[in-house]
Amino acid sequence: MAVTSTLTEDDKKLTLAIKGRFDFVQHQDFRHAYEQQDSKPDQFVVDLKDTTYVDSSALGMLLLLRDYAGGDESDVRIVNCNADVRKIFATSNFDKLFDIS
Repeated sequence: MAVTSTLTEDDKKLTLAIKGRFDFVQHQDFRHAYEQQDSKPDQFVVDLKDTTYVDSSALGMLLLLRDYAGGDESDVRIVNCNADVRKIFATSNFDKLFDIS
């Protein structure tokens, strides 16, 4: 599976790791990974360490996650971006919506 999720023991932080291409093919797995938790975590981390490609549908999925997490009040972090992915986020102004590192 290209999307894996890890919830901390205290159920406060959910990490979603994407391996390979982050595109529409992962849509259902990505949503399922955060919507099927017993309770809503306080913090979401999207780990792109092993992500090789991000397209516009992935940007849409991240926006859906942000809305699910609470919109402007949400704590959604995108971590371990490579230079190409970081450039896509900057061009799309996602650096204004997400904590990206």
